[in-house]
Formats: sequence, C-alpha cells, structure tokens
Amino acid sequence: MEKKVKNAAKKLKKQNESFWADFKKFITKGNVLDMAVAVVVASAFNAIVNGLVKYIITPLITYATSGVSINEWEWVVREEVLDAAGAVVTSKISVQYGLWLQAIVDFLIIAFSVFVVVRVIRNTERALNAKELAKKAEEEAAKKAEEEKKAAEAAAAAKAAAEAQKAREDAFLADVKAQAELLREIRDSLKKN
Repeated sequence: MEKKVKNAAKKLKKQNESFWADFKKFITKGNVLDMAVAVVVASAFNAIVNGLVKYIITPLITYATSGVSINEWEWVVREEVLDAAGAVVTSKISVQYGLWLQAIVDFLIIAFSVFVVVRVIRNTERALNAKELAKKAEEEAAKKAEEEKKAAEAAAAAKAAAEAQKAREDAFLADVKAQAELLREIRDSLKKN
C-alpha cells in the first residue's frame, strides 16, 4: 500500500512538473504577448465599430424612420397606468424589439468589419507568400541556370581537353610514323651501300 502511495505521489509530481514546464514553454514562446496585443487591438477595433454604429449608422436609420431611433422601437403589450397624482399604478409591458434589432445590426457590422480585416490580412499574406515563392523560384532558377552553365563549361572544357589529347596523340603517332619512315629510309640507304 505504501509503495502505491509513493508511486502515485511520484506520478503526480512528474505531471505537475510537466504542466509547469509546458506552461513555461507557452509563456516563453510569445503566445501570451500575441494574445495581449490581440486584446488591445480588439478593444480599439471595438471602439471604432461602436463609433460607426452610434455616430453614423444609427443616425441614418433614425433619419430614415422619421426621427424615431431604432432603439425606441417597441410593441406595447400593456400601457402604463398612472393615478391622479401621476404615480405609476401599473407598469408598462412592452417587447423592445428595437434593442434586439440594434444588437443584430451591431453584430452584422462587427462581423462584416472582422471579415474585411481578416480578408485583407489573408490577401496580404497570400501576396507576401506569392512574392516569397516567386523570389524562391527565381533564385532556384538562377541557381539551376548557373549549375547548367557550369556543367556546360565543364563539358566544353572536357571536350576541349579530349580534343587536345587526341591532337597530341595524333601528332605523336604522326611523329612516330615519320621517325619510322626515316629509319626505313636510312636502313634502305645503308643496304644499298
């Protein structure tokens, strides 16, 4: 029993160390910094979208609906009942669908804005990747052309060396033949004498 407890304690300690090691890796990779930057940018982006809705779109909708703000649109189920002194006897019950519609408009604008930003980022990444791929392909083509040029130069040099070697061999053979002919002439001349 004691051995099982010790083994369980060792296993728990190892898991705990592994957890903290993984957490340390996560922190040092820069992911936390990336997330912090994303939160700050998202907050600023939220302010921009809220400003767009509040200061541009909502006033246009209000103008289009004869001065009634979309937030004020409601369906009154029961009117408010006041007593003679003006105190509320029965509260108004209403379905405030204007606020719901405003939330939908806000969502659609935010979703569209995020879509546009993500699309711009992706297109920029694709363009950068395309440029990098084109540059890499160009470098590889230049490297291949250089290798082919060197191979052609090496082949030409080998061919020239082979031709020079053949010319030397031909010259040597011609010289040997000339010497053999000369020796024959000398021999024939000596035989005549």
